Amino acid sequence: QVQLVESGGGSVQSGGSLTVSCVISGFTYRELSMGWFRQAPGKEREAFAKREGVAGIDSKGTTNYADSVKGRFTISQDNAKNTLYLQMNNLKPEDTAVYYCAAESSTYLLLTPEFFSYWGQGTQVTVAS
Repeated sequence: QVQLVESGGGSVQSGGSLTVSCVISGFTYRELSMGWFRQAPGKEREAFAKREGVAGIDSKGTTNYADSVKGRFTISQDNAKNTLYLQMNNLKPEDTAVYYCAAESSTYLLLTPEFFSYWGQGTQVTVAS
C-alpha cells in the first residue's frame, strides 16, 4: 500500500524559513517522480486540478520549479530515508497554503496535479506579514 506522509508545516514570519518533509512508502518500483503542490486557504473546495505545482524532481534527479518560488525553494530527496523535502527560504505571506507531496512511478515529470496518482494528506504552512 502506497503511503505519503507529510510533516514539518507550521507558522513563520515573513522572510523566515521552513522545511516540509514527506515520507514515501509502499512503492514496488524505484523509478519515481515526485512533487510538491500547494492549495491556498479558502480554496480547498476548488477543483483538484487547481493545485499549484511548486517543485518537482524526476527519477534522475532533475528538478523543476514554479517561477514564483525559484531561488527561494529547494526540493531534494534522501533515498536512504525514502523522504522528500522542500526547503523554503525567504517565505512570503502569499506562500501560505496547504502543501501536498505527490509521487508517480515514472521516469519523467510533469508538474501538474493530473500527472500524479499518489498524494499525501497535506501540511499547513502559514506565513505572517
